[in-house]
Amino acid sequence: MARKITLLYVDAGGGHRAAATALMDAIRIQRRPWDVEAVCIQDVFDSVDFIQQATGIRFQDVYNIMLRRGWTLCSAQMIRLMHGVIRMSHARQVSAFRDYWRGTKPDMVVSLIPHFNRAIREALSDVWPDVPYITVLTDIADYPPHFWMEPMDQYVVCGSERAERQARAIGLPEARIFRASGMILHPRFYENTNMNRDMERAHLGLKPDVPTGLVLFGGEGSAEMVEIAKALRGTEPGVQLIMLCGKNAKVAAQLRAMNDAPDMFVQGFTRDIPSYMALADFFIGKPGPGSISEALSKGLPVIVRRNIRTLAHERYNADWVEEQGVGLVARNPAGIRRAVETILAPENCVGFRERVASVRNEAVFEIPAMLERVLETTVPEDSRVLTLV
Repeated sequence: MARKITLLYVDAGGGHRAAATALMDAIRIQRRPWDVEAVCIQDVFDSVDFIQQATGIRFQDVYNIMLRRGWTLCSAQMIRLMHGVIRMSHARQVSAFRDYWRGTKPDMVVSLIPHFNRAIREALSDVWPDVPYITVLTDIADYPPHFWMEPMDQYVVCGSERAERQARAIGLPEARIFRASGMILHPRFYENTNMNRDMERAHLGLKPDVPTGLVLFGGEGSAEMVEIAKALRGTEPGVQLIMLCGKNAKVAAQLRAMNDAPDMFVQGFTRDIPSYMALADFFIGKPGPGSISEALSKGLPVIVRRNIRTLAHERYNADWVEEQGVGLVARNPAGIRRAVETILAPENCVGFRERVASVRNEAVFEIPAMLERVLETTVPEDSRVLTLV
């Protein structure tokens, strides 16, 4: 019988579902004989979601609204507040997931979410104590305490040296720590993009021989994209922009209405990000772990914004960009303009591209082998019965 693997994700932001989908597709590509299902924890927590009961808004959607409206100024304080609420409702969360596990028997649970791993693991241990629990960080590093990793019976998959050190610091044994070469990316980002860049740029209304930036602020977009377009007017050398606005129709409309901005192609929500990145020369966006890793996989130096509005758990990602020498960090649109000019300067551009090219991230194809290693140490219940007989 095929081993059953449950992947846990949440639709707060787009990265967790994207990671689950990418991992499922990689498992399919590798033809591993597993029965894989993806479960959104919101669907399990609905019965104990007091925010939804009070306001009609699911807890995962609160985060998305916050991103869409730019309410990120006090994110560190909000995380502490949220963790307090999570602690108060811990028993109810455990109860909800205990009921869920009673209705299903996985051979392994893989979490692609932060914040709730302690409650979910506790419920799993109560019902199926022998089932292994693996947390795959979809952030470059943890934001302790009680964010991704907990000092409990779990395995962790870390995509950076810092995250690996953090896992050791909380006391996890070496045998429970796996090191991947980066963040999970969808297998599409590893496919060769055979295209005529000049023709494809012209198809979008862009010039074939002008440096092209791709601007992306996650699936919810950002009003800052408008300010960036204004700031890049008259940049030396001249630039043009591919603006991916996600679900933010208001920002897309504002960009399309601009007459004095650089040449731009404006696109709403799309899943064809690899193709658009293949047309670009550099990336501009927030320091999200997914978008940074996607840009690097397509050979793009990155320019990321970090200021007081940057989400607390994404601030280290900007440090990582500087540590690796694969891009620059800016506080505001004026700083982004200076960063663009620096990256495109002839004396700098080759160095940035060489450092970007040196980044090797095969995490999505590495992690199934890690799961296999854990499964090999976990004997299915049916096999134990047969052995005893």
